[in-house]
Amino acid sequence: MAIQISSELLDGCVLALLSTEDFYGYSLTQRLQASVPVSESTLYPVLRRLKKNDWVTTYDQPFQGRNRRYYQLTAAGQAQLTLIQGDWEQYSQAINQLLKGEATS
Repeated sequence: MAIQISSELLDGCVLALLSTEDFYGYSLTQRLQASVPVSESTLYPVLRRLKKNDWVTTYDQPFQGRNRRYYQLTAAGQAQLTLIQGDWEQYSQAINQLLKGEATS
């Protein structure tokens, strides 16, 4: 896929995944990469930004002698996801109309 994903849309994708379950960084990257071409080096700054905005929180769980950092959606993150979903609906409808030659004036 050659289309670049905006930071707001990437935030929405991560928040949407976290709305279904908590993920540790690598597993979140794998799930996201199944749908969107994004590197691990791109995802970790996104996670830091989401945490800074209080849209996600973290906790550590031991796994095979090491800790995995899990990311969990907060109530503020759910509210942000709802906003992004609404914006996406309007944006995607407008783009779809343009690409189909059905633009309105």
